[in-house]
Amino acid sequence: MNADLSRPLPPFAERELPAGRHQFHKERLMAQIHEDLHAADTPARTATSRNPFLRRAILVPAAALALAGALATGFLAYVDRGAADGPGSAVATGPVLTTRIGATDPQGTPQLLDRISLAASSSPASGTAVRADRFIYIGSKTATTYVKSVNGKHTLVSEELHLRHQWNSPDGTKGWLIEPGNTGPEGVTLEGPDETGRTPTANLNAPSYNYLAALPADPDALLRRIYEETRGHGRSPDQEAFTTIGDLLRGSYPPAELTAALYKAAAKIPGVVTVDDAVDAAGRHGLAVARLDEQSGRREEWIFDRQTLVFLGERTVQVQGESGEQGLIKPGTVVSTSAVMTRTVVDRIKEMPATTG
Repeated sequence: MNADLSRPLPPFAERELPAGRHQFHKERLMAQIHEDLHAADTPARTATSRNPFLRRAILVPAAALALAGALATGFLAYVDRGAADGPGSAVATGPVLTTRIGATDPQGTPQLLDRISLAASSSPASGTAVRADRFIYIGSKTATTYVKSVNGKHTLVSEELHLRHQWNSPDGTKGWLIEPGNTGPEGVTLEGPDETGRTPTANLNAPSYNYLAALPADPDALLRRIYEETRGHGRSPDQEAFTTIGDLLRGSYPPAELTAALYKAAAKIPGVVTVDDAVDAAGRHGLAVARLDEQSGRREEWIFDRQTLVFLGERTVQVQGESGEQGLIKPGTVVSTSAVMTRTVVDRIKEMPATTG
């Protein structure tokens, strides 16, 4: 799921970009480089979230000037805005996010995922095919913890929790993103070629709805596909498969049959356990299905409502050892956290649903 570090980086072609976009692309490039280094078998140098936007190649849209502009009046009321934290940032840093490390139990996890799969397949909010002329909207609350370096001094900081708004067409060719700290208040288009001039194609790392609809709904065949397409990525095949499924559950809009199959496939991954209590970025408590990355000491947790078994969000917690520069990321640190507030289909790009969390 990360770049092949054995290949040389392509030359960067300088282009004219709208105001503010140079800093955006610089930050995204550095974040992707950090994530690639973290995935290699070397000591972790920084803490980055598994942000689905970072799974895509950095975009330089051909029609950015035409598509950029002010949003409709009142739209910004939905977007959290924090104080500045350095050039180009709109998300303030605050106290480090920490949590109680929940107890795990490997017993009964396959049965729990079976129940979650059944609940997902019968959800009234899923199962409706998405028309080609509509857009998938995902509104989420998110934050990450990272080591901040200023003049050689390292400190551990966490972003303020903020809202992230993303729209994508079913075929993945059109989209828009608004996220404080990563984009300007008007957002950026997700349409157009990447920095190498190539048009991105849908894959497990950057799936479109149409791509997901074509995946096998048989759990065994689906899991084989995931292992095959992620071979050689991440720290271990099992952890990468678990992370890939988590990315799809949090950051995409899978058809109901595929969602059910993803949970059943996850039950077949070795090392998957149940966590007695976890809390998402919106403060909602639930039980979690999780897996520990033995090399990094971090546990990825998928959080579900105890009663309805609806997917609430995902977080990564340092539970063993230390990581980051100077070992600043201690056990109990929430490395990343997210909560899905709204996931629905709208008629137009940048259309805000009635409820966004």
